[in-house]
Amino acid sequence: MPSRFAELGWADTRIGEISLRRRLEPTTKTDVYEVKLGDEYLMSSLFTVAEEELSRLGLAALPDGARLDVVVGGLGLGYTARTALDDDRVASLTVVEALAPVIDWHRRELLPEAGALVTDPRTTLLEGDFFALVRDGSGFDPAVPGRRFDAILLDVDHSPVNVLDPTHADLYTAGGLRRLTALLRPGGVFGLWSDDAPEEGFLAVLREVFTSVEAHVVTFDNPLTRGTSANTVYVATAS
Repeated sequence: MPSRFAELGWADTRIGEISLRRRLEPTTKTDVYEVKLGDEYLMSSLFTVAEEELSRLGLAALPDGARLDVVVGGLGLGYTARTALDDDRVASLTVVEALAPVIDWHRRELLPEAGALVTDPRTTLLEGDFFALVRDGSGFDPAVPGRRFDAILLDVDHSPVNVLDPTHADLYTAGGLRRLTALLRPGGVFGLWSDDAPEEGFLAVLREVFTSVEAHVVTFDNPLTRGTSANTVYVATAS
């Protein structure tokens, strides 16, 4: 019989101790995979709808029939990246992850369906600081500095105002977003997951930089509360 709890991976990183664990969730009677940073929960396989919608909504804003080069910032449990690969228009997918242990967990297939992501020939797993790569302009292809992409989808921080690391905060300013648009092709899309409700202040900043901006409220069942919860997916289109 499988154990009710197992720590599958642990590492000490520059931002603290990170761990991957599997546990039996009593309310759903299913295995749940979770990533924790110290005592803080970063992600859970119990709630993946909004992470998947980040890819669906972001890519839906791009033309039908296009061949798309896509970046996902933050590998996590892999839901955003795998959903992007479900779109037949995606020709290449670069997943940028700052923490080497998270990439290692996927390559060792410690997570369900990780093999489908890491063995897809369209996938490149890039170890790097997404925010630093935007800030210095080098971008997400070491072989082609400044290379432009059709979509950049980001799921790292809790929200634009609740960041995991203070160095992330400048991305969510007009200047930071303009640096990001330099890595998008004309008409390219920036998508962002947030744990919070739509924030008018951040929407105003997005509208300074992008020609079209939407905030999608994504609701999903929450078996822990026996109600519903909601996240936000921002989708912004560059000129």
